[in-house]
Amino acid sequence: MTFSAQVKNEISESLLNEIENRYLLLGYIFMNADYNGNSTILSLENMSIAKKIVKTLKYSFRLNVNITVRIQKKFIVKRLFIFEVPDSKDIFSRELMGLENSDREELNSFIKGAFLASGSVNDPKKNQYHLEMIFPDEEKALFLKKILARLDYNFKIIKRGKGYMLYLKASEEISDFLKLLGAINSLFYFEDIRIYRDHKNMVNRLNNCEQANYEKSLKTSDRQLEIIKFLKENDYYSLLDEKTVQVCDYRLKYPEMSFQALSDIISKEIDKKVTKSYINHHFRKINEVYNRIINTNKQN
Repeated sequence: MTFSAQVKNEISESLLNEIENRYLLLGYIFMNADYNGNSTILSLENMSIAKKIVKTLKYSFRLNVNITVRIQKKFIVKRLFIFEVPDSKDIFSRELMGLENSDREELNSFIKGAFLASGSVNDPKKNQYHLEMIFPDEEKALFLKKILARLDYNFKIIKRGKGYMLYLKASEEISDFLKLLGAINSLFYFEDIRIYRDHKNMVNRLNNCEQANYEKSLKTSDRQLEIIKFLKENDYYSLLDEKTVQVCDYRLKYPEMSFQALSDIISKEIDKKVTKSYINHHFRKINEVYNRIINTNKQN
């Protein structure tokens, strides 16, 4: 079962009151209904959703339903449920016209029905977070976007193929929307994977930073070694004070150590606290002496 199917099964199997079921059905009809005269035609494949729709039509709207089941045999065998609801188009049209006066809970249920009809969401284990709803025309897409905005959801809209798509890509927004849909088990699954992925990404970023710092440290160390060897080989060591010479000697002895590690080693060996800033200070002095010598040689 796909993650989208799991979410939809949770929605269709959730316990709703009569008003919530009515608005859920209206959302489904808004997205997925065809009409033959005054009859409403619904076609779907999901058994759980089919049961939900039939019960709502019969017990909440008190409407008769003619049910046809067709077997499709393209690659895999599928059942297609076709519901024909006679004398219903006008009823649903009046209900849909009153949506703008509906309260938040009613609109929540309407969105659930709309998602059942045309929504999908990526499994969080995949590379990208993505939740979408597909519309045959822009008018319907903009209408539902407006309702979603009233519920504080900022869906993006884009033209795709012959239709339009409303979508979310931020993991936090998708998580909040799953909560609105009432798909709690799917929400827990989504959050578990999201937390794991975020933690893994954070660890990778930290490792990348550590590697970058290590490479930077090696590059700095190589440059320091070049300068120290230049001063030593050209008899410029006498220009350095005793403490600076000591730092140079330790750098030659421990060429790959960071400033912090170097300060810890010196502190331990001379039995006196030496800080990272102390090491940095003496290397600045070494650089100053080196630059002064190079500038003097250039002038001469």
